Amino acid sequence: MWKRWQLFLPLFVPILILGFVIIAGVAGYMIIEGYNLLDAVYMTIITIASVGFQEVHPLSNSGRIFTIILILVNLGLFTYFITLLSRFFLDGEFIRRYKLVKMENAISQLTGHVIVCGFGRNGRESAHMLHTNGIPFVIVEDKIELPDDLPFEVTHFLKGDATRDEVLKEAGIEKARAIIIALPVDADNLFIVLTAKQLNPKVKIISRASQDSSVNKLKIAGADNVIMPDKIGGAHMASLVMIPDVVEFVSLLTLKNNQSFKVAELEIKKSVAIGELDLWRKTSCTVLGVKNSSHYSLNPPADFVINDNERLIVMGSEEQIRKAKLLV
Repeated sequence: MWKRWQLFLPLFVPILILGFVIIAGVAGYMIIEGYNLLDAVYMTIITIASVGFQEVHPLSNSGRIFTIILILVNLGLFTYFITLLSRFFLDGEFIRRYKLVKMENAISQLTGHVIVCGFGRNGRESAHMLHTNGIPFVIVEDKIELPDDLPFEVTHFLKGDATRDEVLKEAGIEKARAIIIALPVDADNLFIVLTAKQLNPKVKIISRASQDSSVNKLKIAGADNVIMPDKIGGAHMASLVMIPDVVEFVSLLTLKNNQSFKVAELEIKKSVAIGELDLWRKTSCTVLGVKNSSHYSLNPPADFVINDNERLIVMGSEEQIRKAKLLV
């Protein structure tokens, strides 16, 4: 309800000024002319409204001077109010505020979403990938506006400084599943990692780093993964020279997610051997590996036992993965 009232907050100022002028006018007529309350209110209203009715009682010179001042103040207030209304409704101020409040309300309803801090090259690519895979996300950006030529739709955009607690709270950090921190300055990224971990200890934190010396600091602060885009880009280009087909296939696994092809994690709820699950025969899913708290086991054999709370990494269609989730 308060956010709706915020739409009309700029209009409250002239209304408050008008109320002050009315009170001042009533008090002035009561003090200068000795009017009772009803006569003073009546005289103030007809003067401010400029209706031209007859005076309640003949005015003294002091009363006339006070009335002139009241009329001039009212003219200035009327001009200010008309200008404010024109700018508010005709120049798009109301529409801008309405969209902002509507977006803030939509963000407050999100749960299990991803927060992307920074909308530069890395943040934009992260948001594009999340959009492609149907994962709800909130962009938090302070220095630039949302571009109009994006190849994907951004439904939740919050303009603000992600290093501030209140901005992360407004982005829904308490209910977010992960936060991607892609600011260009490592010190800012470190500060956001500390803040996010404090506000939501369970949130998964992926941070960008520009310097090698920042990687350990970000991990100590609470980042689950630290990515150095320049180093990864260089390694990727070198791999394309040595094993181009393998690299392209791995890129396909990580980037091409749709209803017919997905790579997913399945949380195991019971201890069972992979051969007993028999996912290939029952669901046509391919088992790629197993992830426990400390390491990955790639291409595990059929007698490999998966324990409770470990994760099974599989590849298949959306329907195949849905069936596999029912078996584990």
